[in-house]
Amino acid sequence: MLSRLQELRKEEETLLRLRAALHDQLNRLKVEELALQSMINSRKGDEMVSSQPAPEQSHDTLMHVDNEATINQTALELSTRSCVTEEEEEEEEESDS
Repeated sequence: MLSRLQELRKEEETLLRLRAALHDQLNRLKVEELALQSMINSRKGDEMVSSQPAPEQSHDTLMHVDNEATINQTALELSTRSCVTEEEEEEEEESDS
């Protein structure tokens, strides 16, 4: 019974760390999205100001903006394995003493 409770507490801690990691990553992605939107809006503004944008400029602009397929293929780093093993080692040391 006690070991099951300890196991559940470890699982809860792991899930809380995972939640925090996902929240941090979500915030980074939101900041990146805002930066990309700002870049796109500033380039659109530049095109409106210039009388005739060069075709090379618009092609160059498209090359720098990530497309949805590329974004969807980006790997998310969600591993909490290293944190878990370090904490488990610390807990084992504490229980040994």
